[in-house]
Amino acid sequence: MKKAQIHFEGNNYTANLESPIDVSIPMQSGMENPNAFHIPFPRFEPIRVGDFVGSVAQGSGANCENLFINAHGNGTHTECIGHITPHRISVNDTLTSFFFTCQLLSVQPETLENGDYIITPKAIEGKLISGIEALMLRTLPNSTQKLTQHYSGNNPCYLSPELTAMIAAAGVSHLLVDLPSVDREEDGGAMLAHKAFWKYPDKPRMEATITELIYVPTEVKDNIYLLNIQIASLQTDASPSKPLLFNLHQVY
Repeated sequence: MKKAQIHFEGNNYTANLESPIDVSIPMQSGMENPNAFHIPFPRFEPIRVGDFVGSVAQGSGANCENLFINAHGNGTHTECIGHITPHRISVNDTLTSFFFTCQLLSVQPETLENGDYIITPKAIEGKLISGIEALMLRTLPNSTQKLTQHYSGNNPCYLSPELTAMIAAAGVSHLLVDLPSVDREEDGGAMLAHKAFWKYPDKPRMEATITELIYVPTEVKDNIYLLNIQIASLQTDASPSKPLLFNLHQVY
């Protein structure tokens, strides 16, 4: 068994690195994916160069596909502050550590007078563990429908900027949600929840990330975990990602 040893807030823990809990949503070609912001669905297709077709099924010796994707609307993705800056900043350059202590919290949305569903500071008040590096929010009710939900034009649940500011003030560097965005689908480009979390533009938190469109199975309990965020080495503001949770076992 491959184990990690973690010292957190005066306690010692071990994690079995051979038993990850994958909270990413697999991406595939076509419509059986979550989708947001009217972004086209992913398309995977064999490359064609002259007479060569990158498909064994079509007579080639190897499969070789072109992938047409948009990280922000096609599935689980991790983004950096470059998502909201006029100058180019890459998640590949800003995410340089990949293991973090993480707290999973299930949260209940509130309903505003205009019908919006929103997560506010009340959802986590008194629950956030001191010193935690990452916070993962699972919205209730939780359903496997999140694996293929088409959100475009439906004004899905989002986070209040007061909440993301509170999370940032607590020192949390990595925020993960099962929503298409921490901000409202249509907000006129304000991006207030993103800006509050990254403290942009006054005190930008360059190392901080937001991961959206995860799915945490219901049987995974609210607790603290070891989190591993895996991304592709893409020089852009967001990458498809694979967040993994590992159970922590306290050592006495």
